[in-house]
This record gives sequence, C-alpha cells and structure tokens, in this order.
Amino acid sequence: MTGFASRDGVAGPAAWHWELRSVNSRGLDIRLRLPPGFEALEPRIRAAISQHLARGSVAVNLSAKRIDGGSEIRLNATALSQVLGALEALKSMVDVAPPRAEALLGIKGVLELVEPEESEQEAAARTAAMLADLEHALGDLVAVRTAEGRRLEQIVLDQLLVIERLRQRIAGLPARSIEAVRARLKEQVGRLLESNTNFDETRLYQEAALLATRADVEEELQRIGSHVTAARELVAAEAPAGRRLDFLAQELNREANTLCSKANDEETTRAGLDLKAVIDQMREQVQNVE
Repeated sequence: MTGFASRDGVAGPAAWHWELRSVNSRGLDIRLRLPPGFEALEPRIRAAISQHLARGSVAVNLSAKRIDGGSEIRLNATALSQVLGALEALKSMVDVAPPRAEALLGIKGVLELVEPEESEQEAAARTAAMLADLEHALGDLVAVRTAEGRRLEQIVLDQLLVIERLRQRIAGLPARSIEAVRARLKEQVGRLLESNTNFDETRLYQEAALLATRADVEEELQRIGSHVTAARELVAAEAPAGRRLDFLAQELNREANTLCSKANDEETTRAGLDLKAVIDQMREQVQNVE
C-alpha cells in the first residue's frame, strides 16, 4: 500500500527531519537512510515500523543537524607547531620572509571546528524525542494507508459480489439440470451406437455415467462459495488480511480453472471465463492490501 508522511523535531541543539514513503510489496521490506553517527538507531527503527506495518516497501530517511551555533573554533597547537617547524627548516635552505598570521591560520588543520560534546543524558533525551517523532510519522503513514485500504475494501467487496453472482448463475444454468445432462448423454450414446454396432451397450452407459460425474462442477461451485464467504470475513476483520486474501484469490482461481476444464456447454464455459477474469482482477487488488 502507498503512503507518505514526514515529521520535524527539535531537542536542545539538535534538529531532525523524518520522511517515510511506502509503496506496494508482497511482504514488509524496510530500507533505511540514516546520517553518520545515527546507525545505532536502526534496530529500534525497524522494530517500530514492524509494530505498525505488516506489508509494503517502506523507505525511511532521517536527516539531522545542529541549530544552536554552539560549535567552537579552536587552534590546533600541534598542527601549528609542525607548520612552524617546517618553515624553520625551509629558512635553513632558502631566504624567506616571516609568515603572516592569517596565512598560518588559513592552513588546513591549524584551525578546527569543534562540536560541543553531548552528555549521555542529553543523547538519551534526544534519541527518545527522535523516536517519538518517528512514532507520530508512522501514525500519519498508517492513516494514509488506512484511507487507501478503505477504498480498496469496497473494490474487493464489489468483486466478491460479482464472483458470487457468477457462481449462482452457473449453478442455475439449464444445461446443469439432470434432464439436460440425461438428454445430452442419451444423444451422444445414440450416435455412437449408430456408428458402431460392436459397442457393449451396458459398458458404454457406465462410461457415460462416469463421464457425467467427472463433468459435474457442483463441488467447485461449493468451494467457490466457501472462499467468497471467508474472503468477506477477512475484509470485515480489523487484523491484517492481505496475504490470506491473496491465498484465497489463488484458491478461487484454481477452482475457476477446474470449472472451465469440466464445462461441456457454451453457457458454462462463458460464465467460467467471466469468473476467471474477475478473480484475476481481485488478485491484483489484494496484493496491495495489508
């Protein structure tokens, strides 16, 4: 399921920005992008996401910076001493003018930008605040995904209604009545007996009855009805149901394939193909459902 959420936060001299993106995926795939120094947050971030989401490809981006201007510029005495030593060595070889102070300070490493050290208590407070903002962002993401899920819910329910109507249509076709099956078999057996007098009539009727039994789609229709009922219950439940709906869609497709392979009249074949088309559409939708 798709969604986007972001959240900004501040604690002491630190500021951060969370950005979460979610797209469709059969499982839960978490991809993190953290700034240097924040790698230790990864297990806690993954745990927080797993508590809220069960499916989707989730990209999490965290950016952080200092905002208080508390950085200090310090003179690196060791680096300056090495530079002066190098100048003295140079004077022994060539005649050079004394260096200017600003030139010395401009040498890389002589001046350093030092960030103030963060105490353990400050670091713990910052981490707690950052993770709290992540929870808020996850809540926003879940809300967006839930709204999309409500729209998909109605689509899936409509598709299940079409599947049920097609099942009822096939169950009520005149071609499936006992009289119609008996007449069709009688006609087929009659043609065979007319074309070849060597047939064992008793055996032939036994084979015809067996063929009629194999062509019966009553079991497939019952299982399709059972799967439709189970799918509706999953849609109505509050728990994540995407994977189970995906499994039921596969089972529905299997029953529809069997039904089409058994069909021995045009109306059943046509309705079976319509059934397969709707089930395929449903399978595409439920792969996006958590």
